[in-house]
Amino acid sequence: MLSSDTDILAAAEAWRRAGRGVALATVIETWGSAPRPVGSHLVIDEAGSFLGSVSGGCVEGAVIADALDVIAEGKPRILEFGVADETAWRVGLSCGGRIRVYVERVD
Repeated sequence: MLSSDTDILAAAEAWRRAGRGVALATVIETWGSAPRPVGSHLVIDEAGSFLGSVSGGCVEGAVIADALDVIAEGKPRILEFGVADETAWRVGLSCGGRIRVYVERVD
C-alpha cells in the first residue's frame, strides 16, 4: 500500500528534525499513460531510505540517485522520464507515458 501524502510529508519533516539530509521528489507533469498522478511524492534521506512513490517503482532508483546529489549540492533538479528516453527503458518506465519530477532539498 502506498503511503499518503500526509505520511510522506510528515516523514520528511521528522527526518529533517532528526538531522538527516532530506530531499522531496514531486511529480510535476505527466503525459500519456503515467503510473502516478501529478502531485505524487517520494521523500529520500541521505542514506537512501525512502517513502512514497513517483512512478509505482519504475524510476524510483534513478530518482533516489539524483536526490542524493540534490541533498549534497542543495540545487533542485527537474528529471524527465519517458518511453522514448533511453534512460526510461534502462530504469524500467515502459508504460508508454512520460513524467517530469521536481527534486528539491528540504532545509
